[in-house]
Amino acid sequence: MPDDNASTGAGPAVVAPAIERLILADFRSYAAVDLTVSGRIMALVGENGAGKTNVLEALSLFSPGRGLRRADLADMAKSGGSGVFSASIRLADGRRLGTGTERADGDALMRRCRMDGAAVGSPAAFGDVLRLVWLTPAADGLFVGPAGDRRRFLDRLVLAVDSAHGSRVSALERALRSRNRLLEDERADPAWLDAIEREVAETGVAVAAGRREAVERLAGIIAASRDEASPFPWAYVALAGPLDTELAAAPAVDVEDLYRGWLRAGRARDRAAGRTLVGPQASDLVVHHGPKGLPAGQASTGEQKALLIGLVLAHARLVAAMTGIAPLVLLDEVAAHLDPRRRSALFETLRDLGSQVWMTSADPAVFAGLPAGGETLEVTPGRIVSIRTA
Repeated sequence: MPDDNASTGAGPAVVAPAIERLILADFRSYAAVDLTVSGRIMALVGENGAGKTNVLEALSLFSPGRGLRRADLADMAKSGGSGVFSASIRLADGRRLGTGTERADGDALMRRCRMDGAAVGSPAAFGDVLRLVWLTPAADGLFVGPAGDRRRFLDRLVLAVDSAHGSRVSALERALRSRNRLLEDERADPAWLDAIEREVAETGVAVAAGRREAVERLAGIIAASRDEASPFPWAYVALAGPLDTELAAAPAVDVEDLYRGWLRAGRARDRAAGRTLVGPQASDLVVHHGPKGLPAGQASTGEQKALLIGLVLAHARLVAAMTGIAPLVLLDEVAAHLDPRRRSALFETLRDLGSQVWMTSADPAVFAGLPAGGETLEVTPGRIVSIRTA
């Protein structure tokens, strides 16, 4: 295995953490797993329903948020098990990270996190040593689906480089709910509305500014590595929304004042709609197929998949450039849907990326061309075994 401090090509200061041991207890389909690995590209193979995606989900819990399935904690515990679960990893540099659930007073389910045996407040603390990016089949319709799906996708991109972004998004959602409740009461004190709208404006502009910075930096990474001949076409990315337009032209403090004015003027309209219509909660991530110059949603299904993979790979490079940590890359059933040329190019790109990569497929033949440093794991219900090293 390459040294944990190996350069990834994003700069000499970038470190590339890799998992060398994974332990699961009562997580999803696994009663108990203690797995030692040594590969840089991990290929999980097994029949549908064997538990491959469960492994990726367990790894995704070592980043802020609710993991790649966005599931409730109770749903992650093994059916028929203890009702709680744990997942822990040891990195190649010896660092140990753990997360899981336990029953608190009143039998409430609480999530706990530990680093090197010491309790930490949340998974955000793991960001000091580990970052993750992922792509799952749920994103296949991203470019033709609702704007809300693209906002969630974008917020995950931002969260990978700014662990405080999730807290800002949650604070904005709480403030918007409070404003909506106040608007339902036509006799609500205007001073209360002024106060909550000040909070909406402050948190909303902070959320929009974080998204804007990440998108601009992502666009820069894409431009710097643009290759017209690549089977993963480069993407044009931008934000669309009134608040985003204003942030491109004015300081954040001025945009806050402007946004408060919009909220005040739109109270009657928002009361009738039952929700706040203007703000970062209504922004959209605009993506175009760069070489063809057309909206991503108008590209073919295969082109959309290739464009999405290219976007996630660019995001991994962005994470390395901004944080100094080459992220773990989790790819669920990605390679199986690629033609042989794109599949070979994907493996080569992943090898050069420098990150440890965990991939899944129901078809072992998909991973026949794994580059040196690859390791194949066979997944059967409740069991994971290493069967081949490239």
